Amino acid sequence: MQLTLLPRENGVIIRVEEKRLDAAVATAFKDRVRNLVAHAGPCVTLDLGPVDFMDSSGLGAVIAIYKAMPPGSSLDLVGVTPNVERVFRLTRMDTILTIHLAPPPVPGAAPGHVAGPAE
Repeated sequence: MQLTLLPRENGVIIRVEEKRLDAAVATAFKDRVRNLVAHAGPCVTLDLGPVDFMDSSGLGAVIAIYKAMPPGSSLDLVGVTPNVERVFRLTRMDTILTIHLAPPPVPGAAPGHVAGPAE
């Protein structure tokens, strides 16, 4: 599971560097991202741009991350592809999560840190 971390003043952008968010990677994804958001600050952006496919395991992982967010914090999903957006829409999770099809500009973002499998 490859993630890229872009620290921001009030949180972090976590970019998922995988083509698929499915049963094969969902547990590792969920555990790593929940650990990251616990120390990230109030604004967490999950960039799903590279993800072309997400199944129910991937959806469950995103929901578990959302539920693990500290009170008063936010989770935004950006760069969501049409196929992945369809999963959120069909399950009506698009009414609960903030979803953007294109990533917003990131002013003042620090250079990225790639978090590999060992982190």
